[in-house]
Amino acid sequence: MPNPFAYPEELQAEGVRLYREEGMSFRKVADQLGVTAPTVQNWVRKAEAGNHVDEASDKAEIRRLQKELRRAQQERDILKKAVAFFARESEDR
Repeated sequence: MPNPFAYPEELQAEGVRLYREEGMSFRKVADQLGVTAPTVQNWVRKAEAGNHVDEASDKAEIRRLQKELRRAQQERDILKKAVAFFARESEDR
């Protein structure tokens, strides 16, 4: 059951945006949105905690892609050597 005292996500997102992008203090954001400064601070903490999860998954994806790139580069290098080998073989005939 949703918390009847929870603020709408749009309001929370706007509070986080004002703090991050506009550089407003927690108190100024709170005054503008009609909430308390600790409430805005909690929204920002919650947003930052969510970003850490995203950062961790992004780092894992980067590692996976780097590994895949190294493998593709190795395969490319092997194919280049094979092409050069067979080109020499056909010249020798």
